Amino acid sequence: ELTGVPVEHTTVDGCGAALFSTTLVGLARSFGHLGRAPHDSGHAGTPEGRVARAMSTHPWLVAGTGRDATRFMQAVPGLVAKDGADGVYAAGLPDGGAVAIKIADGSARPRAAVLAAALAVAGVDPALVAPIGATAVLGHGEAVGSVEPCL
Repeated sequence: ELTGVPVEHTTVDGCGAALFSTTLVGLARSFGHLGRAPHDSGHAGTPEGRVARAMSTHPWLVAGTGRDATRFMQAVPGLVAKDGADGVYAAGLPDGGAVAIKIADGSARPRAAVLAAALAVAGVDPALVAPIGATAVLGHGEAVGSVEPCL
């Protein structure tokens, strides 16, 4: 419902959870709804607010300790973010701003760099997200370059 896009098909992801089709715009729209949903410390509020509060309060339960989605949520107050399979990433901000990305070849490597750049465009202080998005390109185990998003 939060995507505003009709579901054309469903499937099951690698974790066994239901997966509903949407567009990148729909995915961003849904994360914008999550990000701006009121999520006070009580049990009142919307289901979206409770989900957003749980995500931003316990980000390691969303992605895992040390993962970049966890680090982004720890660095940006109120941010909700989730990476997904095949190069997908989405994030919502408390002001309702949101981003959704899909790396065309499905690679995970550039996701953090692209999300950091997109969040900076959305108004997040680059100093908060640039270190998380720093992604080296390796050659024989040595840094030979870096992923540089072009937005």
